[in-house]
Amino acid sequence: MKIGIVNASSRFSRERADAVHAWFAANVRDGAVKVVFHPASFGKHGHFGGDDASRAAAFIEYANDPRLDAVWFARGGYGSCRIAEAVLPRLTDVARKKRYLGYSDAGTLLAGLYKAGFPHVAHGPMASDAVRSDASAWRALNWLKRGDPTSWEPTLHEDARPAVAFNLSILDALVGTALEPDLTGHVLMLEDVSEPLYRVDRMMFHLTGQASIRKVAGIRLGRVSDIVENDPDFGLTPEEIVRYWCQRSGIPYLGAADIGHDRDNKVVPFGPR
Repeated sequence: MKIGIVNASSRFSRERADAVHAWFAANVRDGAVKVVFHPASFGKHGHFGGDDASRAAAFIEYANDPRLDAVWFARGGYGSCRIAEAVLPRLTDVARKKRYLGYSDAGTLLAGLYKAGFPHVAHGPMASDAVRSDASAWRALNWLKRGDPTSWEPTLHEDARPAVAFNLSILDALVGTALEPDLTGHVLMLEDVSEPLYRVDRMMFHLTGQASIRKVAGIRLGRVSDIVENDPDFGLTPEEIVRYWCQRSGIPYLGAADIGHDRDNKVVPFGPR
């Protein structure tokens, strides 16, 4: 198996790529799975890992390459929203057969792929997470190889309804755009990082106020980590905030989800399983 790694977002270092290669050399010694970073992954253009055109071209090239079995996002950050609409019309039937894995900023492209009917799209550890822990790396690798259910977020084994997972900030920005998928009847899992709680509250107000989001089967909350301090203290926990807006909007609150910006982030395949 050969996995192509692309960077659609912020700058990515060669040192981090070397660490990923070192992990595979140490843990997949028979060479049964190989990873290859697109050369454009190391570009620099202001905040971004290369300009929009080079990041888009790299994604299209690897998605359409029949020699690659899957596409793995290198990292998150910010930037995939600048290329998503440009790349989607240029993807072929070869691209449609691949698995795509990432989270955070990559959620914008995952949403677009899912809306376009790509069947193997999932929220889960990115290539850069392979150096966080062996568990993260194997969880991602096992899903990329065969969709291994042991990598899934645990509640997916109990709830047969279609599911999706997004960073709250990303999904809040996606609603109402051409990239927003139809989530009617889906269990929606949310997580976030490095936000003050007043912004979490504001995003939940906006998200749950959307007619399209009110059609979901319910919301589960993953981890909201590295919370930026409020002054004064906001007075509610992330779960209390989500419960409040679910109650206000009539969306069922379904409990916790085992996802987040951390090494314990589980895989959530989009759609029915």
